[in-house]
Amino acid sequence: MGSAAVSDRLPPAFYARPGGPLRDLLAILHPPYTAWHLSYVAMGSALAPEIEWLRLAGTMAAFFLGLGVAAHALDEWNGRPLGTRLPARLLIALAVVGFGSALLVAGLGTVVISGWVLAWAVAGVALAVAYTLEWPRSLHTDISFAVGWGAFPVLAGYWSQTESLSGAAVLGALAAVAFSLAQRKLSTPARYVRRTVPSASVRFAGEQRWGPERLLATWELPLKLLTATAVLLAGSMLFRHV
Repeated sequence: MGSAAVSDRLPPAFYARPGGPLRDLLAILHPPYTAWHLSYVAMGSALAPEIEWLRLAGTMAAFFLGLGVAAHALDEWNGRPLGTRLPARLLIALAVVGFGSALLVAGLGTVVISGWVLAWAVAGVALAVAYTLEWPRSLHTDISFAVGWGAFPVLAGYWSQTESLSGAAVLGALAAVAFSLAQRKLSTPARYVRRTVPSASVRFAGEQRWGPERLLATWELPLKLLTATAVLLAGSMLFRHV
């Protein structure tokens, strides 16, 4: 694999497009991945014998605020991986408001469910902050991502419905771990090409050459398909409770 001078023509992610503050705000939400990981909450909830829809809505809202908004804003503040021009103060404000709102939703959940809801929320915030800010750096690994962003939402979704855990919930969490590891194995090389060597190419035997677009498609097309798979699977699991 060779590389030329780093070009600014290649977006830092397939869902990030230049165009001003609104597009920057949309980019830091990581829409495909946020939808993917919210699907784990829905899957965990759908594994319960019955669904309390208000509990599901609250759990989804808390994860969207804490993961989709706060953790992603904090991640962008810590190193600018998406290269947005959003002010640092705005990113910190989004992180504080997002985490605070998630904890507020959890506080309301203690009235509907039990005081343990707040314990789950605090654990989720701690996992998100520690992973995003790399405190410690040894926590910032593929397996910690798979546990925190995959297994934890499944278990939290199931527990919010039943106030217990089960073998089905554990197996669902393990499936989310495997799913999340697959996500990382695909997204890591794609990020490397986009952000480090955007002019990368591979020459095969003969005359065939794969440029950056063809290389990225080998990883990002499966990512898009897996995102759709997760959302559709979660939807189908919820539909059986309607």
